[in-house]
Amino acid sequence: MKIMVIVAHPNLENSRANRALMQQAKQNTNGNVDIRDLYKEYPDWNIDIEREQQLILQYDRVVFQFPFYWYSCPPLLKKWFDDVLTFGWAFGPEGNSLRGKEFMLSTTAAGLEQGYRAGGDNWYTASELLRPIQATLNRCKVNYLPAFVAYNVDRISDEVLQAEAHRYADQVLAPAIVESRY
Repeated sequence: MKIMVIVAHPNLENSRANRALMQQAKQNTNGNVDIRDLYKEYPDWNIDIEREQQLILQYDRVVFQFPFYWYSCPPLLKKWFDDVLTFGWAFGPEGNSLRGKEFMLSTTAAGLEQGYRAGGDNWYTASELLRPIQATLNRCKVNYLPAFVAYNVDRISDEVLQAEAHRYADQVLAPAIVESRY
């Protein structure tokens, strides 16, 4: 299985958690995982739509890794969705290019896990808050896999962060056992 991890962090150099996850993915590639830094590739925000579409077609699974920003993704990743997932290519009557491919979200949150539940500080689970992105991907007829969420990343110890990185590799890089909806 070929996997592409698209890291979308506007300040990756200063992100202890996202760098740890990215490093873990690099260590577990076995030649089948490619990692891309969206902010490094597009510092001017001029996304090469055709290139991105052609890249996606080469992979079985696409993982979007990003910090949880105001209950969503960083703005360049949102722009990527808007620009790359076009009508007639990714969705719509003739938009079947992504049908059956696996897509997954991987996000890091500064808040505690118990803050992301009914009645918690954020009122909703991370899964509920990620639903707009999930709905976008579902519109593209993909197999949406359960999201990976690492909590409390600003305060966890190096040991706990390393354990989260291993959990990330186990979930994100492992073959999924899901039946296609399409």
